Order: sequence, then structure tokens, then C-alpha cells
Amino acid sequence: MSFDQHTSFQSPEKIKELQGKKLQHLLAYLNTYSPFYKEHFAQHKIDIDKIKHLEDLPLIPPTHKEDLQKRNNDFLCVERSRIIEYTSTSGTLGSPVTIALTDDDLNRLAYNEYCSFVCADGSPDDVYQLMLTLDRQFMAGMAYYSGIRKLGAGIIRLGPGVPSLQWETINRIKPTAIVAVPSFIFKLTQFAQEYHIDVNASSIKKAICIGENIRNADFSLNVLGKKITEAWNIKLFSTYASTEMQTAFTECSEGNGGHLNPELLIVELLDENNNPVPAGEAGEVTITTLGVEGMPLLRYKTGDICIYHKDTCGCKRNTIRLSPVVGRKKQMIKFKGTTLYPPALFDLLNDMEEVKDYIVEVYPNEIGMDEVLLYIVPANLSEECDHKIRAYLQAKLRVSPYIKYVSREEVLKMQLPESSRKPVKFIDKRS
Repeated sequence: MSFDQHTSFQSPEKIKELQGKKLQHLLAYLNTYSPFYKEHFAQHKIDIDKIKHLEDLPLIPPTHKEDLQKRNNDFLCVERSRIIEYTSTSGTLGSPVTIALTDDDLNRLAYNEYCSFVCADGSPDDVYQLMLTLDRQFMAGMAYYSGIRKLGAGIIRLGPGVPSLQWETINRIKPTAIVAVPSFIFKLTQFAQEYHIDVNASSIKKAICIGENIRNADFSLNVLGKKITEAWNIKLFSTYASTEMQTAFTECSEGNGGHLNPELLIVELLDENNNPVPAGEAGEVTITTLGVEGMPLLRYKTGDICIYHKDTCGCKRNTIRLSPVVGRKKQMIKFKGTTLYPPALFDLLNDMEEVKDYIVEVYPNEIGMDEVLLYIVPANLSEECDHKIRAYLQAKLRVSPYIKYVSREEVLKMQLPESSRKPVKFIDKRS
């Protein structure tokens, strides 16, 4: 399989033409090899020969996460003997899903992350410290490793957590960049302050931020992004990805949204009625994978709500750019007449000096309505601290969630259950 990393710089018309050709190839492939999609086309009387252009995609009903969960094996398009790697989703929004990859799929994944690191000012001269898991069927860890190898840069596989070991390794090997969850990057700055480490004297110049937002929808830094950059003068690059799409949207140095790799993915943003939303409006990210052999997906609704922009970026790429995730469709909270998404709550809690750490939990009350419980590690257990926290939340949310004060040890135990690959900030106990 061949790739061209210059595709993103072609004209929008050329990109569209390329994607249309790849779409026709995908439809023929699915109709031949995919048990699920063969049935899907027959059930909905889809004539794939009539799907010639991207504008024809709405003729095909979307695929949903529940389809993949219930009929996981029916999405497989190759013999098991051709599968090289079995990965799985984290199960944030339900039971985990297995995604099987062939050798070509692994090459495609490496190419995707190579493009992502190049987009984020990466070069062969860089050394990346990976502060994330590379086991537990976690596709992202493997993807970052493969992409950095293809880039020709150096790699330090240190894994998540343990700030003291992270700083010792930074001082000893002197990497130029880190790949980490933003909330952990902030913890690194707190640890450094406590132990009198001068973060700005370190070798680190940039951070690839995964799994959490560092920006608002208008691309300004959010509370967490500001806290990191106020403490540490490094360049932050935001990313958005999912295991199912086997592709990532990564920011360039302009910091105006994650760039699509157009030869690897078609992306649509759809409203509640599966109609495309215009640029600048929020919609559900719906993806069609290009060049995937093992488990390709067609019009797959991810459940993530984003905003897209299609004007040419300052970096001269002509690709669609995605905003940070505004929220997840299934995680929307209807609380006392107010609609909330977890990221907005995280921003509020991150902004409070009185809150050292937290978990947001949502559960149904006796009449089936959403209730919100915040597990909070307070700066101190005082009446004044409690009053400030409650007054701030009331002022910002106009409703008052339940609060339970816990110790740092208790909240860490909740955030890092043994089965989890990344810190848990949101617990959903609704059925």
C-alpha cells in the first residue's frame, strides 16, 4: 500500500476526487468481503454502483456503535490467519469492541501517526518520551510508537504515571517532546514545583496531548491548557482519535483544530436526523475508513460531538479541521433542566484553586432523572472552602450538584481502576 503525505496540501477539489475514488473501492470491497455490510446493503436496497461521489453517502444509512458491539465478528473482512494485531476500544461508552488489524493496516496506522507527528512539528531530530501504556490492547500507544519509528525520531517507552521517574528520565536522556494526557502533564508541573525542579530548564519543547481537551471550541486554551502553559513554557498540540477510525486528527503549529488525513478517512458531521451540519456548527463525528483491510467502517457514528472548519489553514493544508470534542452524545447530562457535557464540568473544576482533584458521577434518581455527584479532593476541609466551591458551582451552573469530599488516595483509586488504560474522570451509572 502506498501513501502520499502531500495529499493534505492539494486543492479541495483534488482531495474530494481522491476520496470519491477511494470510496468506490471501499464499497466494492465491503460488498465482497464484509458479512455485516453485504447484509446492510441488501436490507436497505443500496445499489453501490450509484454511489459515485461523497455527496451520495447519505443514501447509505449510518452504522452505529451498537452494531459493532453486537456483531463485532461480522465486520471482519479477512481470514483470521491474516490478522497480526488485536486491539480493543476502552469501553468508555459501553462494552469494549475488538478491532483486528492486518499487516497493511499496521503500516497504515504507522503512516497516520507519522503524518500526525510531522503535522505537530516533529522531525527525526526529536526524542519522544511516551507517558502512556503500550499494552492492554491499546491501539494509540502502538500507533504513536510506530509513527515515531517511521519519522526516524528517538523513543523512550516509559509508560504512564510516576512523576519522579518521568523527571529523572527527562533529566538523564533529555527528550525534546512528550506524549501524555494533559491532566498528567499538569501533575508533572505540580510535582516539579514541590521538588524545586525548573521545568523551563528541561529539554522538553513540546507536548502531544492525548485523551483530554486542552482547547475550547474557539481554539483558545481551556483552563487545563492555560494551567500547563502558565507553569511550563512548552508548545501544546491537541489530538483527537478513536480506535475504530484507526486514524488521528492532530493540530499543526497554528493550533486551529486537528487536521484530517484525507487519504485515510472521510469524515461527516451529522445532526440528530443524520443530515450534514454546516461548517462552524456542532455535529456527531461520522467516519468512513479508507485503506483498511481488516475491519473497515462505513458512515460509522462515533458518538463524539465536534465542530468542523474547512477554510485553508495557515499551514497551507486544505483539509477539514476538527474542534476539540464538545461532548459525547451518550454522556449528555440533563440535570434539573440544564444540559451539561462532562468536558464543561471538568473545565469548571479545573479552574478552582479550592479543588485539587475530582471525579464526576452521574446516576438516575428514583424517578429516572439525572443526578450529579462530585467526588472532590478539597484544598482544605474547612467551611470556607466548602462555601467557595458550592457558591462557584451554583453561579456557573445555576444548579447545585451533590458534593462528597474524599481524600487524594480515594479519588486516585477511582480514577485508575485496574482495567482502565487512561485516568477516569467521569463515571456514568445510568443504564
